[in-house]
Amino acid sequence: MARQNGIIKLKGTIGGISFYKTSDGHLAREKGGVDKSRIANDPAFQRTRENGAEFGTAGKGGKLVRNAIRILLQNAKDKRVVSRLTTDLLKIVKTDSTNERGLRTIQDGNLALLKGFEFNLNGKLGATLFTPFTEVFARPTGEAILSIAPFAPTIRIGAPSGTTHFKIVMGAAEIDFATETSVFESDETAVLPYDSADTAQIDLMAALTANSVLPVIQVLGIEFYQEVNGTMYPLKNGSYNALSVIDVDTV
Repeated sequence: MARQNGIIKLKGTIGGISFYKTSDGHLAREKGGVDKSRIANDPAFQRTRENGAEFGTAGKGGKLVRNAIRILLQNAKDKRVVSRLTTDLLKIVKTDSTNERGLRTIQDGNLALLKGFEFNLNGKLGATLFTPFTEVFARPTGEAILSIAPFAPTIRIGAPSGTTHFKIVMGAAEIDFATETSVFESDETAVLPYDSADTAQIDLMAALTANSVLPVIQVLGIEFYQEVNGTMYPLKNGSYNALSVIDVDTV
């Protein structure tokens, strides 16, 4: 893979060289590879087919997770979140000790490995919120609860320059990786001033299905705002908002 540096950027294939554009810029590479039909049928490529199947499983799982929390994710994500989430879910697939290689699944893997996943590397929750919080998921009632004791925002939140206000958001997603369906609920604080005065106690709750046997992923985030003439604007288009997986509960 080579980078195109000329003034004129090419797209397409010329002389066996493919020119294309990615998030990393305009690139070029030599066209080639093994024929698709051979990969699909040749016994020599059995491992390749298995790896491809499990990568596909991780990709579908990542899309399911992203769609489930879309309401919050659209305000806090980086440009590589799709590939990063797929990579982490593939690691989870590989921890499945029940199914054969190529047939391993996310739900039979160690989903706890997803805890701590940051959806926006430009604004990590771990480098933004510096006050303790507690999260609880009560499976009998389906209630996901987040509690944060009173704190001084300017001391306990590492906000980007220009912040005048912020909001704490929490969501919980009940995910069925087998049927590719999900249930999601969220809760949030009001838009709060970013100052040195202690907040009130924060208690957020999202109610999912009672007695569900499905995995539940709980996320916590912070959104930053700037007040201009009485109107709240997402600070820098939300590029520094944080959103992270804080808990994964399985049966």
